Amino acid sequence: MLLRVRHLTRFTYADVARDSCNDVRLCPITDGFQKMHSFRLRVQPPVLVMTYHDFCFNRVDHFEIPEPHSTMEVESVAVVETYRDNRGAVPVDLPIEALSGPDATENFYDFLSDTPFVSLEPEIWREAVDVLPEGVRHLWFDSVKIGEHIYKTFRYLPRSTNAHTRMVEVLRTREGVCQDFAHVMLAMCRSQGIPARYASGYFYNKNRQLDEIEASHAWVEIFLPGYGWKGYDPTHCRLADTRYIKLAVGRDYADIRPVNGTFRGRGTLSMTVEVRITRESSP
Repeated sequence: MLLRVRHLTRFTYADVARDSCNDVRLCPITDGFQKMHSFRLRVQPPVLVMTYHDFCFNRVDHFEIPEPHSTMEVESVAVVETYRDNRGAVPVDLPIEALSGPDATENFYDFLSDTPFVSLEPEIWREAVDVLPEGVRHLWFDSVKIGEHIYKTFRYLPRSTNAHTRMVEVLRTREGVCQDFAHVMLAMCRSQGIPARYASGYFYNKNRQLDEIEASHAWVEIFLPGYGWKGYDPTHCRLADTRYIKLAVGRDYADIRPVNGTFRGRGTLSMTVEVRITRESSP
């Protein structure tokens, strides 16, 4: 599926801002499941953009604006092609012991521990045990059970949380959005020794109305030895397929913020985000 994504983030400051330093992760990943055909980044005020890759090999576009400014816009336009997963069915024999091989450890070591947004509290371990009373018998199928549990027992409620909400708060209220559900699934999986990482990007909804603004999305990827990373979306209770466009992966949201930065000034008066995804016929 060939998709075009336009992502606009607009900041308006309470007063003049200066010495702004920003990292942007808006360029789609190219891997076995998608190919980035083109990518354009526009920053206003105009500025020189430098590119590097972080510890998870995500592309990061960095820029600095030392001059005083009252607004800032970051706009990306990308054309990406997504593919079906042709690896075949997940192996039927994938016990947790399959993670003990030395060739596998380096692939998932960073995705088993707690992080700023995914703390491994006793409460999250207890809930995971309730879902998997016999322990982890199959890395993938048991991960799906956890995702289905979140879908059934948590309520999707826009604006009930924000970008700074921690997993423990969501566990208490049992409501949130895709970012929150991804963090809960990460915590439950990791508490049982299942390597899981946060994936950020977009979900293409072909039934969107013309006047609706689309949004960024988040889901989870599970590491399966001998097979690779496989995505599951606890918000929609389904596998990640060709409708998903991946921008970055990390331990949690803190690693993959689409636009992240600091500045000197009185603060941000407002921030608006607009995302549009359209299906294309050719690159």
